[in-house]
Amino acid sequence: MKTAGKTVQEIYGQPEVWAACLKLLQNLDLDTLVEEYTPDRMQWVFVGCGTSYYLAQAAAASFTLLTGRLARALPASEILLYPELSLPSPEEVFPVLISRSGHTSEILAVAEALRQRKIEFLALTCDGNELAESTSRVLQLPVKEESTVMTASFTSMLLAMQFVAAKFAGNTGFLAELGQLSSTIEPLLATYGRQLEDFAQQPFEDVAVLAQGALYPIASEVALKVMESSSSYAQFFHTLEFRHGPKSIIHDRTLVIGLIADESAEQEVKVLREMKELGASTIAIVNHATSGVREAADLLVELNSPLSTLGLLIAYVVWGQLFGSYVGLAKGLNPDEPLNLTRVVTF
Repeated sequence: MKTAGKTVQEIYGQPEVWAACLKLLQNLDLDTLVEEYTPDRMQWVFVGCGTSYYLAQAAAASFTLLTGRLARALPASEILLYPELSLPSPEEVFPVLISRSGHTSEILAVAEALRQRKIEFLALTCDGNELAESTSRVLQLPVKEESTVMTASFTSMLLAMQFVAAKFAGNTGFLAELGQLSSTIEPLLATYGRQLEDFAQQPFEDVAVLAQGALYPIASEVALKVMESSSSYAQFFHTLEFRHGPKSIIHDRTLVIGLIADESAEQEVKVLREMKELGASTIAIVNHATSGVREAADLLVELNSPLSTLGLLIAYVVWGQLFGSYVGLAKGLNPDEPLNLTRVVTF
């Protein structure tokens, strides 16, 4: 097996990065940043590509739940190819364009299209570059990431959007939850990291990642990380939907990963247990493990935190990032140099 490189190191270093981002966010002049574009007046539309699109979905779910106002997520390509379908009422939306590099071609093309239509937008980025230059409204986070796949940049930008939503909502309790994330996850990394590394040595042929609600975009991102980091095919489904046809892929070399929320654990665990009975291996990532979860999981990651499911979104994704990297290493691949991928997608 290859030696873990910078990608794995950056995954383990995320709690420190989150703390630095929160420090910046706490000093943020939110009124100046977005002024009249509050969720009470405009619908926020989060836009990204690849990992940033799943981030957009998680951000939209967070905004909807925290502010009580519906937010949406779109891949950049939809705005470029079908603007009349994706933004039918441009005067009523406030887009947030998401790009780690600030150099992604599709995002920059959307920025130009919005400027031509005189639609104001917020740029969310880590590196800055052309995206940061395209608008006066920029939220640039102090995340310096060398890896090709997005890890700390994903979690930190999602953290930032949750922080902004909680600020709009005046939800000081949720802001306090975000402040506890680093200390909640850091002590768990060593224990569960080793367990995931050992579990990744098994030769899985099919991987399915399941979740519901605000965790569904996180399941999408976990599946993508498995694909990117290990050149393994992974799929993602709403947990209960997996029973309606997709479970036909289950065999003794299938892995099912369940991201289980406390609120819906009773129903979701039934699905995980059924897949185990059909022959699949199972991983359960939960906040509080019931006896049913323990029986259904071959590997259990229990956060055991007082935080809410929404406050733990970025905590759920860390284990998928690690697992994908360890599967790649077990296959003799280098997660730092994933096949066919570059750090920035341009055309």
